[in-house]
Amino acid sequence: MLIGIPPLLGPQLLATLRAMGHGDEIAIVDGNYPAEEQAKRLIRTDGHPIIAVLDAVLSVLPVDDAVPQALFRASVKGDPALADPVHHEMEAICARRAPGHKVIALAGPDFYARVKAAHAIVATSEPRLYANIIIRKGVIYPPETKT
Repeated sequence: MLIGIPPLLGPQLLATLRAMGHGDEIAIVDGNYPAEEQAKRLIRTDGHPIIAVLDAVLSVLPVDDAVPQALFRASVKGDPALADPVHHEMEAICARRAPGHKVIALAGPDFYARVKAAHAIVATSEPRLYANIIIRKGVIYPPETKT
């Protein structure tokens, strides 16, 4: 256990988040996603739903502000115009943890391709379908120095 670090963030996930560089992407996926097959690096968070994992990750990971889009979600049946309740929950967490960043819905093939290219995949036990999100890592700016 660490002070200020959500206990859901285990050693492997913390190490992966810390090792990621600016512009690297991490996918957090539901229990039905073929994570084992697609991951360059796979981190399992068995027993945890996606919203709790997303909230914990965004509590320590800066979201990229150097690009116009840095948060991406899966879409219902591949249609970006459709959203399920889990997508609204994701958007609420992102609005609280990464204000000013819009969550962009991607069509199925575009989303899958982006996940395959991600630095890592975090597999949750989320039972809801299409409950998948990608986060592009930003930077932590140094404190202003006095001259």
